[in-house]
Amino acid sequence: MASVAAPYGLRPVNLIGGQVFAGSTRQIAIASGYATNIFYGDIVAVNSSGVVVKVTTLGTAASQFGNGVIGVFLGCTYTDPNLKYKVNKQYWPTGTVASDAQAYICDDPDTVFQAQANGSVAQTALGNNIGVVQTTGSTTTGDSAIALDTTTINTTSTIGLRIVDFVNGPFSSVGDAYTDVLVKFNFGQHSYYNATGV
Repeated sequence: MASVAAPYGLRPVNLIGGQVFAGSTRQIAIASGYATNIFYGDIVAVNSSGVVVKVTTLGTAASQFGNGVIGVFLGCTYTDPNLKYKVNKQYWPTGTVASDAQAYICDDPDTVFQAQANGSVAQTALGNNIGVVQTTGSTTTGDSAIALDTTTINTTSTIGLRIVDFVNGPFSSVGDAYTDVLVKFNFGQHSYYNATGV
């Protein structure tokens, strides 16, 4: 039973229709010196300079993700300025100076992600939309701490994510205190399904 609040961001599990998520990612540049930590499982966008940035809005009707949302951050690679060789990291450390930095992005708009809610989600929420709570990730594990925000569950078309299923198993079930939920980007929220450019 998910009785402990331990949010871990968005983690890809499969694609709509039961298709397998085979681990495919797209590499997109991170600007040298970008001054924000990006954690594994954070929602990211491409800005007008063509580089990856962390999405800090909430995906609620009042605070949308924005036109450039490209998917979820799954790590990065860059030449470490101190070690002087290329490293693979679970997260992007704020302010890192590296001209060759690349983010690994799960960019398929049909990806289904697992995430933990910040409260109980009932069966009746299936098919509704939901936003997120932005909290600081861990520089120890490199993992995101984004959670789904139960106060935003609604049918409103502009909310960022759609609830498509629940995680049911020995440690999680519908209606748990901190329900593990399966979500995907709502139509119009992901850049590939949004006719407006960045």
